[in-house]
Amino acid sequence: MAFVTTVLGRIPAAEFGTCYAHEHVLGHPPDPTEDPDFTLDSEEAAIREIGSFKMAGGRSIVELSPPDYGRNAEGLRRISLATGVHIVCTTGFHKEKFCGSFVRGKSVAELAASFIRELTEGIDGTDIRAGVVKAGSSLNRITPEEEKVFLAAAEAHVATGAPVVTHTEAATMALEHVELLSARGVPPGRIILSHMDRRLDWDYQLRVAETGAYLSYDCMGKEKHYPDSLRIAFIRRLVEAGHGRQILLSGDMARRSAWPSYDGKGGPGLTFILWRILPWLRQEGLDEAAIEDLMVHNPARALGVG
Repeated sequence: MAFVTTVLGRIPAAEFGTCYAHEHVLGHPPDPTEDPDFTLDSEEAAIREIGSFKMAGGRSIVELSPPDYGRNAEGLRRISLATGVHIVCTTGFHKEKFCGSFVRGKSVAELAASFIRELTEGIDGTDIRAGVVKAGSSLNRITPEEEKVFLAAAEAHVATGAPVVTHTEAATMALEHVELLSARGVPPGRIILSHMDRRLDWDYQLRVAETGAYLSYDCMGKEKHYPDSLRIAFIRRLVEAGHGRQILLSGDMARRSAWPSYDGKGGPGLTFILWRILPWLRQEGLDEAAIEDLMVHNPARALGVG
Protein backbone atom coordinates (compact mmCIF):
# COMPACT_ATOMS: atom_id res chain seq x y z
CA MET A 1 0.00 0.00 0.00
CA ALA A 2 1.23 3.49 -0.87
CA PHE A 3 1.23 6.25 1.76
CA VAL A 4 1.41 10.04 1.62
CA THR A 5 3.28 11.86 4.38
CA THR A 6 1.30 14.84 5.68
CA VAL A 7 2.04 17.28 8.51
CA LEU A 8 -0.14 15.08 10.74
CA GLY A 9 1.57 11.84 9.74
CA ARG A 10 1.25 9.17 7.08
CA ILE A 11 -2.09 8.38 5.48
CA PRO A 12 -2.98 5.84 2.80
CA ALA A 13 -2.68 7.48 -0.61
CA ALA A 14 -6.19 6.25 -1.39
CA GLU A 15 -7.51 8.56 1.36
CA PHE A 16 -5.75 11.68 0.07
CA GLY A 17 -8.80 12.86 -1.88
CA THR A 18 -9.25 15.89 -4.11
CA CYS A 19 -5.87 17.64 -4.16
CA TYR A 20 -4.27 20.91 -5.19
CA ALA A 21 -0.72 19.91 -6.09
CA HIS A 22 1.14 23.24 -5.79
CA GLU A 23 0.13 25.91 -3.30
CA HIS A 24 1.60 28.24 -0.68
CA VAL A 25 -0.27 28.53 2.60
CA LEU A 26 2.33 30.09 4.90
CA GLY A 27 5.52 31.58 3.49
CA HIS A 28 7.43 34.50 2.07
CA PRO A 29 10.56 35.19 0.00
CA PRO A 30 13.88 35.77 1.84
CA ASP A 31 13.32 39.55 1.69
CA PRO A 32 9.62 39.95 2.45
CA THR A 33 9.86 43.72 2.06
CA GLU A 34 10.61 43.34 -1.67
CA ASP A 35 6.90 42.75 -2.34
CA PRO A 36 4.72 42.40 0.79
CA ASP A 37 1.97 40.85 -1.32
CA PHE A 38 4.00 37.61 -1.29
CA THR A 39 3.92 37.36 2.52
CA LEU A 40 1.37 34.79 3.65
CA ASP A 41 1.67 34.91 7.44
CA SER A 42 -1.86 34.70 8.84
CA GLU A 43 -2.91 31.31 10.13
CA GLU A 44 -6.41 32.71 10.69
CA ALA A 45 -6.70 33.74 7.02
CA ALA A 46 -5.37 30.35 5.93
CA ILE A 47 -7.92 28.56 8.10
CA ARG A 48 -10.72 30.62 6.52
CA GLU A 49 -9.45 30.08 2.97
CA ILE A 50 -8.79 26.37 3.39
CA GLY A 51 -12.17 26.04 5.09
CA SER A 52 -13.75 27.39 1.90
CA PHE A 53 -11.62 24.96 -0.13
CA LYS A 54 -12.93 22.07 1.97
CA MET A 55 -16.52 23.27 1.65
CA ALA A 56 -16.07 23.25 -2.14
CA GLY A 57 -14.90 19.61 -2.05
CA GLY A 58 -11.13 19.96 -1.52
CA ARG A 59 -9.38 17.52 0.78
CA SER A 60 -5.61 17.92 0.32
CA ILE A 61 -2.98 20.55 -0.45
CA VAL A 62 0.71 20.21 -1.30
CA GLU A 63 2.41 23.23 0.33
CA LEU A 64 5.66 24.02 -1.47
CA SER A 65 7.30 26.71 0.66
CA PRO A 66 10.79 25.38 1.48
CA PRO A 67 13.14 26.86 4.12
CA ASP A 68 14.28 29.64 1.78
CA TYR A 69 10.65 30.66 1.29
CA GLY A 70 9.61 30.98 4.92
CA ARG A 71 8.48 27.40 5.59
CA ASN A 72 6.40 27.07 8.78
CA ALA A 73 5.75 23.39 9.45
CA GLU A 74 4.22 23.90 12.89
CA GLY A 75 1.83 26.50 11.50
CA LEU A 76 0.81 24.11 8.75
CA ARG A 77 0.10 21.43 11.34
CA ARG A 78 -2.14 23.82 13.29
CA ILE A 79 -3.99 24.75 10.10
CA SER A 80 -4.47 21.10 9.14
CA LEU A 81 -5.82 20.29 12.60
CA ALA A 82 -8.21 23.26 12.47
CA THR A 83 -9.57 22.53 8.99
CA GLY A 84 -9.36 18.75 8.62
CA VAL A 85 -7.55 19.22 5.27
CA HIS A 86 -4.44 17.13 4.59
CA ILE A 87 -1.33 19.28 4.03
CA VAL A 88 1.97 18.00 2.64
CA CYS A 89 5.08 19.98 3.60
CA THR A 90 8.29 20.13 1.56
CA THR A 91 12.01 19.86 2.09
CA GLY A 92 14.57 21.02 -0.48
CA PHE A 93 15.02 24.52 -1.87
CA HIS A 94 13.71 26.99 -4.47
CA LYS A 95 15.65 28.61 -7.35
CA GLU A 96 18.97 30.38 -6.68
CA LYS A 97 17.37 33.81 -6.25
CA PHE A 98 15.96 32.44 -3.01
CA CYS A 99 18.22 29.56 -2.04
CA GLY A 100 21.66 31.01 -2.84
CA SER A 101 22.58 32.05 0.70
CA PHE A 102 21.17 28.80 2.10
CA VAL A 103 23.13 26.39 -0.10
CA ARG A 104 26.31 28.29 -0.98
CA GLY A 105 29.32 26.52 0.51
CA LYS A 106 27.42 23.31 1.21
CA SER A 107 28.15 20.04 -0.54
CA VAL A 108 25.62 17.81 -2.29
CA ALA A 109 26.11 15.26 0.49
CA GLU A 110 25.36 17.82 3.20
CA LEU A 111 22.22 18.99 1.44
CA ALA A 112 21.05 15.43 0.81
CA ALA A 113 21.57 14.49 4.46
CA SER A 114 19.42 17.45 5.51
CA PHE A 115 16.65 16.55 3.06
CA ILE A 116 16.67 12.90 4.15
CA ARG A 117 16.50 13.89 7.82
CA GLU A 118 13.47 16.11 7.17
CA LEU A 119 11.78 13.32 5.22
CA THR A 120 12.40 10.58 7.77
CA GLU A 121 12.78 12.24 11.19
CA GLY A 122 11.33 15.74 11.27
CA ILE A 123 11.66 19.42 10.40
CA ASP A 124 13.27 22.07 12.62
CA GLY A 125 13.34 19.91 15.73
CA THR A 126 9.73 18.73 15.38
CA ASP A 127 8.31 15.34 14.44
CA ILE A 128 6.63 16.88 11.37
CA ARG A 129 8.05 15.15 8.30
CA ALA A 130 8.24 16.44 4.75
CA GLY A 131 6.39 14.49 2.08
CA VAL A 132 8.17 15.82 -1.02
CA VAL A 133 11.55 17.25 -2.05
CA LYS A 134 11.72 20.51 -3.99
CA ALA A 135 14.37 21.76 -6.42
CA GLY A 136 14.21 24.75 -8.73
CA SER A 137 15.96 26.40 -11.65
CA SER A 138 16.22 29.89 -13.10
CA LEU A 139 14.92 31.13 -16.43
CA ASN A 140 16.50 29.08 -19.25
CA ARG A 141 19.32 27.73 -17.08
CA ILE A 142 20.27 25.58 -14.12
CA THR A 143 22.94 27.39 -12.11
CA PRO A 144 25.71 25.48 -10.27
CA GLU A 145 24.03 26.12 -6.91
CA GLU A 146 20.69 24.91 -8.28
CA GLU A 147 22.34 21.81 -9.72
CA LYS A 148 23.60 20.91 -6.24
CA VAL A 149 20.03 21.01 -4.96
CA PHE A 150 18.85 18.80 -7.84
CA LEU A 151 21.59 16.25 -7.17
CA ALA A 152 20.82 16.28 -3.45
CA ALA A 153 17.11 15.89 -4.16
CA ALA A 154 17.91 12.84 -6.30
CA GLU A 155 19.94 11.33 -3.45
CA ALA A 156 17.06 11.97 -1.07
CA HIS A 157 14.65 10.25 -3.45
CA VAL A 158 16.91 7.20 -3.81
CA ALA A 159 17.16 6.95 -0.02
CA THR A 160 13.47 7.48 0.78
CA GLY A 161 11.33 7.10 -2.35
CA ALA A 162 9.95 10.62 -1.89
CA PRO A 163 8.77 12.35 -5.07
CA VAL A 164 10.74 15.34 -6.40
CA VAL A 165 8.80 18.50 -7.25
CA THR A 166 10.68 20.93 -9.46
CA HIS A 167 10.20 24.65 -10.02
CA THR A 168 10.49 25.46 -13.72
CA GLU A 169 10.82 29.20 -14.27
CA ALA A 170 8.12 29.98 -16.84
CA ALA A 171 8.15 26.26 -17.79
CA THR A 172 11.75 26.40 -19.06
CA MET A 173 14.27 23.59 -18.46
CA ALA A 174 11.63 20.91 -17.84
CA LEU A 175 13.31 18.40 -20.14
CA GLU A 176 16.64 19.15 -18.49
CA HIS A 177 15.11 18.56 -15.06
CA VAL A 178 13.96 15.10 -16.08
CA GLU A 179 17.29 14.28 -17.69
CA LEU A 180 19.31 15.44 -14.67
CA LEU A 181 17.17 13.68 -12.09
CA SER A 182 16.66 10.45 -14.01
CA ALA A 183 20.41 10.14 -14.59
CA ARG A 184 20.76 10.10 -10.79
CA GLY A 185 18.14 7.45 -10.15
CA VAL A 186 14.81 9.29 -10.05
CA PRO A 187 12.30 7.61 -12.39
CA PRO A 188 10.33 10.16 -14.45
CA GLY A 189 7.14 8.92 -12.80
CA ARG A 190 8.46 10.27 -9.48
CA ILE A 191 9.08 13.77 -10.87
CA ILE A 192 6.49 16.56 -10.77
CA LEU A 193 7.28 19.52 -13.05
CA SER A 194 5.66 22.71 -11.79
CA HIS A 195 4.31 25.67 -13.78
CA MET A 196 4.09 23.78 -17.05
CA ASP A 197 1.14 25.93 -18.11
CA ARG A 198 3.48 28.91 -18.37
CA ARG A 199 4.63 27.73 -21.83
CA LEU A 200 1.69 26.52 -23.84
CA ASP A 201 3.57 25.35 -26.90
CA TRP A 202 2.06 22.02 -27.99
CA ASP A 203 5.24 20.40 -29.31
CA TYR A 204 7.05 21.27 -26.09
CA GLN A 205 4.22 20.04 -23.87
CA LEU A 206 4.07 16.76 -25.76
CA ARG A 207 7.85 16.22 -25.57
CA VAL A 208 7.77 16.77 -21.82
CA ALA A 209 4.74 14.51 -21.35
CA GLU A 210 6.45 11.75 -23.32
CA THR A 211 9.19 11.60 -20.67
CA GLY A 212 6.64 10.10 -18.28
CA ALA A 213 6.94 12.89 -15.68
CA TYR A 214 3.93 14.64 -14.14
CA LEU A 215 2.98 18.03 -15.58
CA SER A 216 1.64 20.43 -12.97
CA TYR A 217 -0.76 22.94 -14.49
CA ASP A 218 -0.74 25.21 -11.47
CA CYS A 219 -1.31 28.73 -12.78
CA MET A 220 -5.08 28.48 -13.03
CA GLY A 221 -6.66 31.91 -12.85
CA LYS A 222 -3.45 33.73 -13.80
CA GLU A 223 -4.66 35.15 -17.08
CA LYS A 224 -1.74 37.59 -17.29
CA HIS A 225 0.26 34.61 -18.61
CA TYR A 226 -2.36 32.80 -20.69
CA PRO A 227 -6.15 32.76 -20.72
CA ASP A 228 -7.65 29.85 -18.81
CA SER A 229 -9.46 28.89 -22.02
CA LEU A 230 -6.08 27.94 -23.52
CA ARG A 231 -5.14 25.93 -20.42
CA ILE A 232 -8.43 24.08 -20.74
CA ALA A 233 -7.71 23.35 -24.40
CA PHE A 234 -4.22 22.01 -23.62
CA ILE A 235 -5.51 19.79 -20.81
CA ARG A 236 -8.03 18.32 -23.23
CA ARG A 237 -5.35 17.75 -25.87
CA LEU A 238 -3.05 16.05 -23.38
CA VAL A 239 -5.87 13.79 -22.22
CA GLU A 240 -6.76 12.94 -25.81
CA ALA A 241 -3.07 12.20 -26.53
CA GLY A 242 -3.03 9.63 -23.72
CA HIS A 243 -1.34 11.71 -21.02
CA GLY A 244 -4.34 12.37 -18.78
CA ARG A 245 -2.83 10.32 -15.97
CA GLN A 246 0.18 12.69 -15.78
CA ILE A 247 -1.56 16.03 -15.21
CA LEU A 248 -1.96 17.76 -11.84
CA LEU A 249 -3.94 20.95 -11.22
CA SER A 250 -3.43 23.83 -8.82
CA GLY A 251 -3.34 27.62 -8.57
CA ASP A 252 0.03 28.43 -6.94
CA MET A 253 -1.70 31.33 -5.20
CA ALA A 254 1.27 32.74 -3.32
CA ARG A 255 -0.05 36.32 -3.05
CA ARG A 256 -2.26 37.82 -0.36
CA SER A 257 -4.24 39.50 -3.13
CA ALA A 258 -5.15 36.06 -4.52
CA TRP A 259 -6.92 35.08 -1.29
CA PRO A 260 -10.37 36.53 -0.46
CA SER A 261 -9.71 35.55 3.16
CA TYR A 262 -7.05 38.25 3.61
CA ASP A 263 -9.14 41.34 2.88
CA GLY A 264 -12.50 40.07 1.72
CA LYS A 265 -12.07 41.27 -1.84
CA GLY A 266 -9.11 39.35 -3.26
CA GLY A 267 -9.37 36.52 -5.70
CA PRO A 268 -9.67 34.03 -7.24
CA GLY A 269 -9.00 32.03 -4.04
CA LEU A 270 -8.77 28.32 -3.35
CA THR A 271 -12.28 27.55 -4.56
CA PHE A 272 -11.54 28.72 -8.12
CA ILE A 273 -10.51 25.40 -9.66
CA LEU A 274 -13.28 23.43 -7.98
CA TRP A 275 -16.03 25.93 -8.76
CA ARG A 276 -14.86 27.36 -12.07
CA ILE A 277 -12.26 25.19 -13.85
CA LEU A 278 -13.79 21.75 -13.25
CA PRO A 279 -17.26 22.76 -14.55
CA TRP A 280 -15.52 24.34 -17.54
CA LEU A 281 -13.64 21.11 -18.25
CA ARG A 282 -16.91 19.18 -18.09
CA GLN A 283 -18.52 21.70 -20.41
CA GLU A 284 -15.65 21.13 -22.87
CA GLY A 285 -16.27 17.39 -22.89
CA LEU A 286 -13.92 15.95 -20.27
CA ASP A 287 -15.62 13.01 -18.60
CA GLU A 288 -15.77 12.33 -14.87
CA ALA A 289 -13.12 9.61 -15.04
CA ALA A 290 -10.63 12.07 -16.55
CA ILE A 291 -11.47 14.70 -13.93
CA GLU A 292 -11.05 12.13 -11.15
CA ASP A 293 -7.60 11.42 -12.53
CA LEU A 294 -6.66 15.11 -12.53
CA MET A 295 -7.85 15.83 -9.01
CA VAL A 296 -7.69 12.54 -7.08
CA HIS A 297 -5.89 9.61 -8.67
CA ASN A 298 -2.93 11.43 -10.23
CA PRO A 299 -1.97 13.24 -7.00
CA ALA A 300 -2.26 9.98 -5.05
CA ARG A 301 0.04 8.21 -7.51
CA ALA A 302 2.47 11.11 -7.75
CA LEU A 303 2.81 11.57 -3.99
CA GLY A 304 2.35 8.03 -2.69
CA VAL A 305 5.40 6.16 -1.43
CA GLY A 306 5.71 2.46 -0.69
